Amino acid sequence: MQKLTSVLLVDDDPTTNFLHEQLLLSLGVTETCLVAENGAEALTLLADYSEAGDMCPDLVLLDVHMPVMDGIDFLEAYIQPPSTPPVVIVLTTSVHARDQARMSTLPVADWINKPLTRAKVDDILRQHFQRQLPPEKTA
Repeated sequence: MQKLTSVLLVDDDPTTNFLHEQLLLSLGVTETCLVAENGAEALTLLADYSEAGDMCPDLVLLDVHMPVMDGIDFLEAYIQPPSTPPVVIVLTTSVHARDQARMSTLPVADWINKPLTRAKVDDILRQHFQRQLPPEKTA
């Protein structure tokens, strides 16, 4: 499987970020996981990445409820690059109707319940990148 250039994890829970990063790396989805603990950090990280001439991450996995700047505020502030924009997937533990209404006009490709699993990652790859994970090896 062709790996994604990079994946940006945006979540205020360091444990969630760690587990999701380990899953993505172990599945061979990408070799580069960028991590931000709120929307403001994510904006800074993306701006720094862009200034360095690096490609924008292919995938952003975004929590909604975070301190400093939440996921919705991040999406409202984020200026999509003129080239291929990242696929933004919202990872959440609950979907509030108010949040869904606010995000309906923003560039969100999908909503997925936490935590990420192999099956959920495979679904993301199939639906948004026309790729799939190799079959699981059986012992």
